[in-house]
Amino acid sequence: MAIEFGKRLLKSSNSVATLPNGRVSARDNKKMSLLFKKPGILTTIQDLGRSGWQSYGINPNGVMDATAARLANILLGNNENEAVLEMHFPAGEFEFETDCSFAIAGADLGASLSGNEINNWSSAIAEKGDLLKFTERRTGTRAYLAVAGGFEINEWLGSVSTNLVAGIGGLAGRQIKAGDRIGLRDPRVVKPRRIGPSMIPRYSRFPTVCVTAGAEFDLLTAVSERTFMSEGFMLTLDSNRMGFRISGGPLFLLSNKEMVSAAVTFGTIQLLPDGQLVVLMADHQTSGGYPRIANVIAADLPLLAQLSPGDGVGFHIISIDEAESIAARFEEDLCTLRLGVRFAS
Repeated sequence: MAIEFGKRLLKSSNSVATLPNGRVSARDNKKMSLLFKKPGILTTIQDLGRSGWQSYGINPNGVMDATAARLANILLGNNENEAVLEMHFPAGEFEFETDCSFAIAGADLGASLSGNEINNWSSAIAEKGDLLKFTERRTGTRAYLAVAGGFEINEWLGSVSTNLVAGIGGLAGRQIKAGDRIGLRDPRVVKPRRIGPSMIPRYSRFPTVCVTAGAEFDLLTAVSERTFMSEGFMLTLDSNRMGFRISGGPLFLLSNKEMVSAAVTFGTIQLLPDGQLVVLMADHQTSGGYPRIANVIAADLPLLAQLSPGDGVGFHIISIDEAESIAARFEEDLCTLRLGVRFAS
């Protein structure tokens, strides 16, 4: 019922149309579009998420790596919440149908523009007819593409993020297909820029991420607490945008306790009945009934988001005050970057 309620709020637009073959094409601005020659693996439209609707049972969706998406948009002078393409390897092949600046951030998937290598964490200029390809996965799992001026996409409940389960948002609520076009709202060319090393997340195949203790952390046995804080865990194949299942030494509660479903969020770590863990990700459910033993801090969610099955992760508990200080410092750095881009323009 919540989803049906949301569908009635979907705004109409003249910028995109669904064709009989299920593809999506720009109606009035075909000459100012991005054409998908090849779709890639699970390429979707995302922004920073659909907030404020969890009480209606609507999950937030949004990018897995918010830092990469925000930095890509800041480089171009966009609003940080502008839509981006979230891509996995093998990624797609795109043709620019107008001159436009774009930026790539997140995973390094070996981007090249009409045969010329494009640096990650930087912006570049595409001319009409240029082809953007991704040739090899070097680091990370998810890459993000933003364009100067933004994409022309319908909003649903204040966000363009794709909800694959509900089939709403993004391009008709689905992943990109070959032959799709996305209109560019206000394509423009800006001076190429690059993110400094200090702001680039330190992706790793075995990061240690900081967490705060969850509501049920004290229900763990002493041995389980030590296991959680000192041993490594591995991402399993049963992982997706909804949640990462991680395997390691089993954890146990002091006693079996019947849990009442409670609110969860991006980064909540739940203890499953088999003693293993799941970390809730961008497409997480709105509530859960498993013990919430920890929460990954916002600053370290990108490190987790860039993992693939077989990669490892360790956890380090910090206080909420420390987590807030880390978040505040990052926002200060972003503010400095935004001012630098503004002055450079």
